[in-house]
Amino acid sequence: MSGKEGKGAVKDSRSQPTLVTDPFEDTLRRLREAFRTGRTRPAEFRAAQLKGLSRFLQENKQLLQEALAQDLHKSDFESDMSEIVLCQNQVHLALSSLNTWMKDEPVAKNLFTQLDSAFIRKEPFGLVLIIAPWNYPLNLTLVPLRCSFDTAGNCVVLKPSEISQGTEKVLAEVLPQYLDRSCFAVVLGGPEEAGQLLEHKFDYIFFTGSPRVGKIVMAAAAKHLTPVTLELGGKNPCYVDDDCDPQTVANRVAFFRYFSCGQTCVAPDYVLCSPEMQGRLVPALQSAITRFYGEDPRSSPDLGRIISDKHFQRLQGLLGCGCVAVGGQSDGSDRYIAPTVLVDVQETEPVMREEIFGPILPIVNVRSLDEAIDFINRREKPLALYAFSNSGQVVNQVLDQTSSGNFGGNEGFVYLTLSSMPLGGVGNGGMGRYHGKFSFDTFSHHRACPHCHPGLGKLKQIIYPPYANWHKKLMTWALGAQGCTLL
Repeated sequence: MSGKEGKGAVKDSRSQPTLVTDPFEDTLRRLREAFRTGRTRPAEFRAAQLKGLSRFLQENKQLLQEALAQDLHKSDFESDMSEIVLCQNQVHLALSSLNTWMKDEPVAKNLFTQLDSAFIRKEPFGLVLIIAPWNYPLNLTLVPLRCSFDTAGNCVVLKPSEISQGTEKVLAEVLPQYLDRSCFAVVLGGPEEAGQLLEHKFDYIFFTGSPRVGKIVMAAAAKHLTPVTLELGGKNPCYVDDDCDPQTVANRVAFFRYFSCGQTCVAPDYVLCSPEMQGRLVPALQSAITRFYGEDPRSSPDLGRIISDKHFQRLQGLLGCGCVAVGGQSDGSDRYIAPTVLVDVQETEPVMREEIFGPILPIVNVRSLDEAIDFINRREKPLALYAFSNSGQVVNQVLDQTSSGNFGGNEGFVYLTLSSMPLGGVGNGGMGRYHGKFSFDTFSHHRACPHCHPGLGKLKQIIYPPYANWHKKLMTWALGAQGCTLL
C-alpha cells in the first residue's frame, strides 16, 4: 500500500459531538490548501493515484465481493462484471492515455493570430464533491473518483451512500490507505450530512441519484455558481415491434431488466408493444426467466435482493398494478421479489408514474409505432431508450424521433462496457457525461490560451483606433481566414 498519511482521511460526522456546528470545515480547508500547492497537477502524481486505485481493486477483491453480497446479494460473477472489472478497465485506460489527455491541444488560427501560439490547456477545477448512489456502490463511486482525482488532478471529497453499508465501510476504511490522503477525503453520513456538505462552496459537484434529489443538489450548487454533472434516472421505455423474434427479444429484455434485481438506472423500465406481440412476448419472458434463474428464482445465486426494507415495501406496493402475468411472489424477511411481468397496465397507475428500480416489468399496449413514439415523447426524456425490431427502419425511426440520454437498438445497456461511449442524461435524466476520456474532459476546465510573441507589438497595432476604411477591410479579411494549426 502507498498513500500519504494525511490528517483524517475519513470524516464521519455522525459520531461528532452535537456542539460541532460544521464537522466538515477543517477537512475542506485542508483539501483546498493541498490543491493550492499544485500537488495534484503533475502527471506523475496522477499516475501514482491511478496505480494505487488499481492495487486497491486487486488486493481487496474478495473483501469487495463480500461487501457487495452483503448489500445487494450480488454473486461474485456479477460483482466482477458490473463493478470491479469495469472499474479496472477505466483505470487501465486512464493510465495508458493520461499523458495524451493532459497535453495542450493546439487549435486552428486565423491570419491575425498566425504568428501566435494558440492552444487549450486542460486543468483541474479544484475541490470536487462526489455524491455516490447505493445501487452500484463501487462502480458509481470509483469511476467518478478515478476521473476527478486520479486523472484530472482535482482534490476530492467522496460521499458514498450510507444505504449500501458494507461497501461504504470498505471505501471509508480501506480505500484511503491506497491514495494520497492530503488531497482526498471520505465523508460519511446520510441526507442531513449531505445537506451540510452542500452548504459549502465546491468547484465541481458530481451527483448520481434520483431526479428529486438532483434538483436539491443543483439548487445548492446554484448558490455558489458551481458546475454540476447530474447522473439521474427516470422511466426507460423499451419498444418491441411486431416484426421480431419474441424469444430473442425476451432474453435480452429479461437479462437487462432483472440484472442486479432491476436496480439499474439504465434498465428497461417498461415495454411498449401491440396486444399481439404481448401475447407472444409474455411466454417468452417466462421462458427466459426460468432459463436464467430456474424454477425457483429465490434459490438462484444469480438473482440479487432489494437494497432495503423501505425500497422493498415501495416495490411490493407496485405489484398491485395491472395483472401479474409472470412472478409476483415476494418475501420481506429476505427482501426478495421474484422477476415479475405485469400486463393490462394503465398509464395512470403508480407503476407507470415513478421509476420502478426493481425486478418488475410492466407491459403497456400501443396500436402502432407512431403511438409508441408519441407515448414516449409526452413524458420526461428518459435516461435510456431501447427499440427491438428486425427492421432497421423501425429502429432508426425511434432513434430519430425521440430524445434520451442513451439508446440501444436491439440491445440493452452494453454501452456501459465501452469506454469510447459517454454515459449521461438529458432533461429529467440529468446533465453532463462521463466514462473514458469524456470523464477527463468533464472534470477538467478547458482553458483557452493564446500566446503572442512580445516582438510582434507593431504588427498588432492595426487593431488600435483611430480606424480608417482600410482597417475594416484588412481586419475582416484577417479574422475570417483560417490558417494552419501549428503552434
